[in-house]
Formats: sequence, C-alpha cells, structure tokens
Amino acid sequence: MKDGPDIAQIAALIGDPGRANMLAALMSGKALTAGELASEAGVRGQTASGHLQRLEEGGLVKRNKQGRHHYFQIADADVAGVLEALMGLAAKKGQLRTRTGPRDQELRLARVCYNHLAGDMGVALFDRLKARGALEIRADGIVLTEKGRARLDALGVEIDTKSRAPECRECLDWSERRSHLAGRTGRAILDHIYAQGWGSRVEGTRIVRFTGTGAAAFAKAFTF
Repeated sequence: MKDGPDIAQIAALIGDPGRANMLAALMSGKALTAGELASEAGVRGQTASGHLQRLEEGGLVKRNKQGRHHYFQIADADVAGVLEALMGLAAKKGQLRTRTGPRDQELRLARVCYNHLAGDMGVALFDRLKARGALEIRADGIVLTEKGRARLDALGVEIDTKSRAPECRECLDWSERRSHLAGRTGRAILDHIYAQGWGSRVEGTRIVRFTGTGAAAFAKAFTF
C-alpha cells in the first residue's frame, strides 16, 4: 500500500458531473440551498441531497442551518483554490462548456470567482497593479509591495489580517487565460467595489455589473 494523501477520493468527489456543477455554482461565494444546487446540477432533489452529503463528508462543502433551511457553501479557501486551479487547467486544455446567451459577454467582462474579481476587469486590475509596482512577482509567489499597500490604504481598502489565506495569490482566469488577483487582497478589493457602489452582483449569477460611473471610478482608483 502506498503512503501519503489519497487524492483519488477527492478527485472522485469533484469528478462527478453533477457534483462538479454544484461546486462550480458555489464558487460564486454565495450560500445555496439543496434545491438551488439541484437546479444547477440538473438533477432531482433526492439525488442532489446524496451528492451534498458526500461532498460534506469529504470536507468540500459546509452546511449552515437557518430555521428550516439548510444552506451550503465551499468549505474553505483551500477547496476554492483547488477548484480555481482545475477551472484554469480545464480552460487551458480547451475543456470548456459553451453556453450561449446575453449573459456570456457580461460573465467574461466581470464576475465573482469565489470571493474575488475575475473576468476581463479582474485581469486588467492584476496587470495594472503589476505595472504600477503594487505587486511584485517573486519565486515564492506574489507580494503586495509597500507602494501597493500605501495605495490600498489611501483608497480605504481593508485587508483582513486574521484570515489564514495568503495575502496575494495568482488565479488563472478561465475566460481570459491570464491571471487575476486572489487571496485576502483580491477579496478586499471586491468588497471595496461593493462598498463604494461601483458594481454589484447580479442576483442568481456570478456576474459583477459595474455602473458607468463605477467602472470609471474603478479604473481611476487603480491608475496611479
């Protein structure tokens, strides 16, 4: 018997199409009910309950009960990181699901990836922060520089110092095939976007829709 972690068990949990669809839906960062996840997976309620039980037992999702309702979320940032990496790998290898419709363009422009900004605007932000010297790429990962920290402080972006998540992390964007910013800094910037009213989540989707003035304010804030 081989020693070490059994990745086959985790891979099997993620690999089922129904469960994969559920996990992808939860990457919006929003808590969803079993019924909502059944709709996302295209399965019946009883089947969805079985999938969710397995995902919960495997430590990939967590359940929160409020009254008679049970809500499910991605268990933690480690699970989200694995799913993000798999999405990036699938996109890089050409494994994409084509969904036509009016929301396609909006999804590619700006969307939530677990708890940070993705899409064209997320990639543009990442590129701009690197170009302005706010982020530095090192052998051991991405670092928020003093210049970057000072700029975020001036904007009022509050980075969570208690979380165990990395301060900055590179995440491969599945639609742009380039990186956007994850980690505590990425999350703080998305929270700031919401707080400033520059953009908001479109109900029931992962789309972040910016207002005209919000998009301009967002671009101006990170041009320094």
